[in-house]
Amino acid sequence: MSLSLLYQSSDLVAINKPHGLLVHRSPIASDAGEFAVQLLRDQLGQRVYPVHRLDRKTGGVLLFALSEAMNAAMQMLFAEGGVQKTYLAIVRGYTDDQQEIDYPLRREDGVLQEAFTVLKTLQRTEVDLPFGKHATSRYSLVELTPTTGRMHQLRKHMAHILHPIIGDRPHGCNKQNRLFKERFAMDTMLLHAQTLRFRHPQTQEAVMISAPLQPEFSRMLTLLFGQQLAGDRL
Repeated sequence: MSLSLLYQSSDLVAINKPHGLLVHRSPIASDAGEFAVQLLRDQLGQRVYPVHRLDRKTGGVLLFALSEAMNAAMQMLFAEGGVQKTYLAIVRGYTDDQQEIDYPLRREDGVLQEAFTVLKTLQRTEVDLPFGKHATSRYSLVELTPTTGRMHQLRKHMAHILHPIIGDRPHGCNKQNRLFKERFAMDTMLLHAQTLRFRHPQTQEAVMISAPLQPEFSRMLTLLFGQQLAGDRL
């Protein structure tokens, strides 16, 4: 697999991570044989350091440092809130035009942490797809901007407001996930890391990195919302 490079400088490189690709080896995913860290290392011929994480089933912008010093600087920038992240997601139901989700999340060790996400609805659709007692199904395309970086924050926040991300397991709706798998042969999670914005720690240059949609997200966007939106809006 050759990874698509979105940005490259002497000390940073960003890829468009495909859905389903792990960032690095994990004991909870023993079935995986390929990892972004190893693939990018082999592609560039040098050591790389992931400065943040994306879930296995999330696609989009993934940033790496090319030195230990830049890795430390970028991780500090993320920790201090100096990196703005925006995501796209397709979720169940009609979401509000805008919404602030201020809902603390509990870590695995039981500690409760503040978590805050801003939601903006980009488009809504009602499709001829019977589900349960309903003759049609409703979905929303949303832009999500987290100001904290908790584990599975966006997935948990969308489930909390009863608009789960399509394809999310275990936080999403299993019946919807099964419907998409049976009707569309779609078995990924429709969450895309669209942009990263930050100031370079050394040069203070403003950096914005954007990732085109991965094919499966584009396919579902076209099927649910129409080709015009898929081509013209994103």
